[in-house]
Amino acid sequence: MDRPNIVLLMTDQQRGDCLGFAGHPVLQTPHLDHLAARGCYFPRAYSAHPQCIPARRTMLTGRSARGHGVFTNYHAPLHGPTLPGELTRAGYQTHLCGKLHLHPERKLHGFMSADWADAPHHRGAGDYGRWLAEQGIRIPDAGMAHGALANGWVARPFHLPEQCHFTNWVTDRTLRFLERRDPTVPFFLNVSYHQPHQPCTPPQVYWDRYINADLPEPVMGDWVERHDYQPGLPVESWRTVLPPAQMRQFRAGYYGCINHIDDQIGRILAHLPRNTVVVFTSDHGEMLGDHQFIRKTRALEPSARIPFMIRFPPGAGLPSRVVRDEVVELRDLMPTLLDLAGATIPETVEGASLVRRLRGEIPWREWLHGEAARCGGEPTGMQFLTDGVWKYIWEPGLGRELFFHLATDPRELRNLAADPAQADRLQLWRDRLIETIRDFPEGFVVDGALAKLPGVTRPCIPELEARG
Repeated sequence: MDRPNIVLLMTDQQRGDCLGFAGHPVLQTPHLDHLAARGCYFPRAYSAHPQCIPARRTMLTGRSARGHGVFTNYHAPLHGPTLPGELTRAGYQTHLCGKLHLHPERKLHGFMSADWADAPHHRGAGDYGRWLAEQGIRIPDAGMAHGALANGWVARPFHLPEQCHFTNWVTDRTLRFLERRDPTVPFFLNVSYHQPHQPCTPPQVYWDRYINADLPEPVMGDWVERHDYQPGLPVESWRTVLPPAQMRQFRAGYYGCINHIDDQIGRILAHLPRNTVVVFTSDHGEMLGDHQFIRKTRALEPSARIPFMIRFPPGAGLPSRVVRDEVVELRDLMPTLLDLAGATIPETVEGASLVRRLRGEIPWREWLHGEAARCGGEPTGMQFLTDGVWKYIWEPGLGRELFFHLATDPRELRNLAADPAQADRLQLWRDRLIETIRDFPEGFVVDGALAKLPGVTRPCIPELEARG
């Protein structure tokens, strides 16, 4: 069989439950639903480091935050082999359309070429901002002239014609690459959308589809310190309590952005050669008002669980039309795609090939570990373990344990950490975490026990902090 083409479709900040195929009661994602139904869908997929930069460094290197060195959004050089770099070395034509969010800007990190823009608002908006100017749209900060902020809860319809939206621009550049690629070699194409990351500003048709729909309400766990709405809340707050109308607008804008991307993905899928691997995932999720939080960084399901599906090409001898309940994460992406390309997997890679796991050549992981140096809105980072059925979270800045049975409580409404009936099971997971992080230099473990620390920890390993 010829080496397959590879298309990696990515959104930014899309929750794992925000797919029609995952049972969402309102959201329409027909193209992704079809991709999941025809491929291999992993409902227990996680971003072990649920914030943009550490998650994307993990995705491109197959390494954990301990391996690539960054634990929060922090600008530092990225060293070592990357997924696009290894595929370029293996003879693939490699191209990026859209967001990369790595440092330094415009470094290709192994891609041969790029239509690059990290966001519609980012320092002139990259190639997207230049393209808007070429269309005669020369107002200041053109992609953000709607007034909704880059990390905020204010949402509204997009202010320009739909064909000028960042999502459409990424899709148009993707189709242009497919028209102009070298047909004599296989290609790796990373299609990287900015939304549903804020600003939640879909085109009008998608806003209208959700603003008056029966949207699910945010949930509140029994462990949450509840707050009342106070006028004057910062628009880019992390702890967020909104009046019902504003929360509805935020959620409608978020769902509208996903539906919009789904339709644009449909354009791409219609133009792919038959011998193409298609992967869809996101870098992390979005709290979306659940437990009175928005944005990401938390070990909770809305923030850490992500959509993840692969459609293998015909004749690959790999499963289709299946749902696999094993726990997978972004570290697994690089070795999986290198395996499919017949390329060597570098020794630096810490993830494992899902191809080899699906073929029974190596065992599935029992559980995964994740961490972040900072949880926005609270003076703490987090450490967590999960096998997709149970989840244990330690927040060292608060000295707080959270323990959830996801199989019966997928929305994490009941914290079982103080339940006497779960004391033995809690200790099992606590001991697993202690063993995992015992030697971390931050001092998370003291005298064999988890230690409360004074606030957040360093954003990266010391040698990168010196260079960043």
